[in-house]
Amino acid sequence: MPAREAMPFTAVLLIAFGGPTRAEEIRPFLRNVTAGRPIPPARIEEVARHYERMGGRSPLNELTMRQARALERALAQGPAALPVYVGMRNWHPFLAETLGAMRDRGVERALGVILSSFDSEAGWQRYVENVADARRTLEREGAESPEVVFAPNWHAEPLFIEAQAARIEEALHEVAPGRRRDVPLVFTAHSIPQAMAARSAYVEQYERSSRMVAERLGHTRWLLAYQSRSGRAQEPWLGPDVKQAIEDLAVQGATEVVLAPIGFVCDHVEVLYDLDDEARATADRVGVRYLRAATVGDHPAFIEMLAALVRNGCSVHAKREAGR
Repeated sequence: MPAREAMPFTAVLLIAFGGPTRAEEIRPFLRNVTAGRPIPPARIEEVARHYERMGGRSPLNELTMRQARALERALAQGPAALPVYVGMRNWHPFLAETLGAMRDRGVERALGVILSSFDSEAGWQRYVENVADARRTLEREGAESPEVVFAPNWHAEPLFIEAQAARIEEALHEVAPGRRRDVPLVFTAHSIPQAMAARSAYVEQYERSSRMVAERLGHTRWLLAYQSRSGRAQEPWLGPDVKQAIEDLAVQGATEVVLAPIGFVCDHVEVLYDLDDEARATADRVGVRYLRAATVGDHPAFIEMLAALVRNGCSVHAKREAGR
């Protein structure tokens, strides 16, 4: 690892979705989320009510900041002791706000880590475009913007798999020991349009991560489901929906189910409402006991995975620059 002064980055930028922090922010936030997308107004208002039902705020911002502070502490133990910033796509701190603050503190080049498990146009590519837009915004205002170099996708990183498996094990401990091996494990990720999925590695990465977690657990009864569809009814999206998956398992005789939201790295309304409210209600209706694994959040293995991404990124880019 190069010495601190020779490192190619002077900061880390965690890039996340964002969320409202109080009730009056909900609809402005949703306008940002849906800008330029053909989502019916009735659906937007429905989602607004989901936020209201969950207390009028999302925990995503707070939890992402907790991840950032944990990562900063992990990096402080080694040669890549870099400050960690958080920039959001859809709410404060917006990416342009964060990049401006980084510039004011002398950051010229940052390693960007996208907090999205799987690669899709709606996820990774849009985040990359959002960072580019934020940099252009600063430059139009006559100010320089830090350069951002992106860390690679991490869906198959062993420490991510370890953290996800540990969260599922915590939920499985709620099942009687004699039934744990047979309880259905349902992985969930955000649904996206089938046409979008065909242009990306989203489904392949989702399947790979889930298989790796199941194998680590030694669990053979598992399946993939999707949640949080938001598009037009006539447009085909990835399925099965998680609620349909629970109904199907009930028909097959399942009496318990463990849901694992592997496509989300921290709790927010799409986890708390779509799973813990709607999916739980479906399970109750069909007589299936509902258990939900926690998201990886600030699990030590996940934080160490993020730290390893930073250290590896610093090493790779330092060697690249030294070879020029």
